[in-house]
Amino acid sequence: MFHILVSDSMSEEGLRPLLESKQITCVQRHVDEVEDLQKYDALLVRSGTKVTEELMDKMENLKIVARAGVGVDNIDISAATKRGIVVINAPDGNTISTCEHTFAMIASLARMIPQANQSLKDGKWDRKAFLGTELYKKSLGIIGFGRIGSELAVRARAFGMNLFVYDPFLTDERAKELGVTANTLDEVLENADIITVHTPLTKETKGLIGEHNLGKTKEGVLLINCARGGIIDEQALVKYLETGHVAGAAFDVFENEPPGDHPLLQLNNFIATPHIAASTKEAQLNVASQVSEEVLEFLNGNPIKNSINLPTISNELFQKVQPYYQLTKTMGSILSQCMNVPVQAIEVTYAGEITQLETSVITRSLLAGFLAHRVDTPVNEVNSPTVAKERGIEYGEKHSKKSKGYSNLINVNVTGENNNFTMQATYVKEYGPRIVNLNGFNIDFYPHGHLIYIQHIDKPGVIGQVGQILGNHNTNIAEMQVGRKEVGGEAIMMLSFDDPVSNEAFETLSKIEEITSIKRID
Repeated sequence: MFHILVSDSMSEEGLRPLLESKQITCVQRHVDEVEDLQKYDALLVRSGTKVTEELMDKMENLKIVARAGVGVDNIDISAATKRGIVVINAPDGNTISTCEHTFAMIASLARMIPQANQSLKDGKWDRKAFLGTELYKKSLGIIGFGRIGSELAVRARAFGMNLFVYDPFLTDERAKELGVTANTLDEVLENADIITVHTPLTKETKGLIGEHNLGKTKEGVLLINCARGGIIDEQALVKYLETGHVAGAAFDVFENEPPGDHPLLQLNNFIATPHIAASTKEAQLNVASQVSEEVLEFLNGNPIKNSINLPTISNELFQKVQPYYQLTKTMGSILSQCMNVPVQAIEVTYAGEITQLETSVITRSLLAGFLAHRVDTPVNEVNSPTVAKERGIEYGEKHSKKSKGYSNLINVNVTGENNNFTMQATYVKEYGPRIVNLNGFNIDFYPHGHLIYIQHIDKPGVIGQVGQILGNHNTNIAEMQVGRKEVGGEAIMMLSFDDPVSNEAFETLSKIEEITSIKRID
């Protein structure tokens, strides 16, 4: 008998496959109210239950954790993976509900429905105070064109709206398939009458719209955030709403939730909902149904689609593969941040001892590291091939005898629409992972901490200027590696730091005349 504990409230109809199965006993009770936790094989949660390492220790028979929703912030993925516990989610279940909520916010904001409703309830009949605007022929800017963004585009077309789409990782080919034109962020800001954001919250997207670029928007623009709190700088938005440059804004999410006595909530041209974009009967049914079906597949020994961590593998194989898949995940992350443009293909070549291992899981790890910065859903070694396919990215791997003197060598070539980027790395048992070549520049550094990657002209004094600027900003360099192809030609620097480099120091570095490109990498 397979024992399942449903710790958070879920749709009974969605759970029906589990409740009716003769192979399963299903208990619906919060973990804090259960004494015999050790007997349960599966745990189903929403956002209310924190699945910590301590909880997993108590549930010693636990084999799978299912999150009825997209986000898995409440689950310790690392602890689950170490214990061989599979973690799954329901990435598609609330796409439509979030899309529709976004459109409802757009319509409510354009026609001032919440304000007019409150005015009427206050005993007023002030029709002149609520002059709205039509959506027909207006330009909608969609920032982030994943599942929700693309569904929103379908509905906007039905309203006769024009589309301006920005997604830094949307290739022209993929955009053509979806029937849109890829624009720059500035083009969206400058042309859209209404702007909605649908990106993940990362260091690149935090404050993506803020003081530095709100002034580029059209006078009277409307802003929507039903994605993640912090993508639109809330403090900067207050000023633009007060001046009227931004005519109105609608949020379902905040940087800190609940927002408390937030200054935005005091403004008449701001409307909000308490993070309910995914809260529909249909969405709750969908996510419960999805995880129920996945748990049944797992119970029957079948492949599962939405696992977000590594499947269980033997300890012997795990020990052999672990150093490489940790290395390739780091390589993928660095490559993604170095090549912050649309990508069409990723090719991985293995040489040396590593070719004797099962390299497919290592390639998946690289894809997971690469895609984690680019998509708005959790991605890892299990679902990374599917996510890559959805994004129109081809990938492949091959084995080679050319290890260039290393006991093992991993070569990755990333192909974009207008440029390529290559990286080579090796793992040395005594020294750990090493990056040994970047875009044809021989180099040798340990990829860890906070990095800054600099491309520059090989002239005397450049390295000295970099060191002096960092010293003036009280920033200590943990490690510096340099590479060049010829004297006086192109050269690179890779610097690592124990703490993040301040924005002021970074901006000062970028002004050095000989530096042609500078990027932060974490």
